Amino acid sequence: MRKGRKISGGKYKKQRKKKKYELPGEKRIVKLKATKKKTLRMLGGNVKIVLLGSNEINILDKKTGKAKKVKIKNVLETPSNRFLARQNVITKGAIVETDLGKARITNRPSQEGAIQGILIE
Repeated sequence: MRKGRKISGGKYKKQRKKKKYELPGEKRIVKLKATKKKTLRMLGGNVKIVLLGSNEINILDKKTGKAKKVKIKNVLETPSNRFLARQNVITKGAIVETDLGKARITNRPSQEGAIQGILIE
């Protein structure tokens, strides 16, 4: 079977072009560097602040229930893609080395203006 063709060999035609809100946005990569943010206008005039780079993380300590802002030293591993850790790209689920120890990132930094995480042993 050829891609984009019917069994009879005829072509499938697009019903319509994609609308502006259906188009994909630019891919945002959050790197380990000095904090850099960007403000985007979203649907309905709403504003989203996205992160492009950061070296700070808000860590929640489960034992005490308190949050602290600490520096990120290095990205140790990224379960989704091992090459991202080598490039110091910060994603959800990535394990980073901080002043307090190892921490796992629990939010999506490319969608939000800060990095959140929890300490792991």
